Amino acid sequence: MEENVEKEVISIIADISGFEEDEVTLDANMQEQLEIDSIKAIEITVALEKKYKISIRDDDIPNIITVRHAVDAVTDLLSGKVLD
Repeated sequence: MEENVEKEVISIIADISGFEEDEVTLDANMQEQLEIDSIKAIEITVALEKKYKISIRDDDIPNIITVRHAVDAVTDLLSGKVLD
């Protein structure tokens, strides 16, 4: 399941950022490397929440710095964990 989540999160981030999927790596810094500003961050958050029927708290959004953080946040929420 986690591999699917990874691919789908990368796909959503690529779609919103305008980068190709192969340019969106797990270690890519969303702000610096993928040029994701606060508006795009909210768009990504909303897309992830709709796709996975989860709720990401506004306070958690600034803590999602890399693509890996986004994948981990989704998998944690899907498994019922609360984000740190």
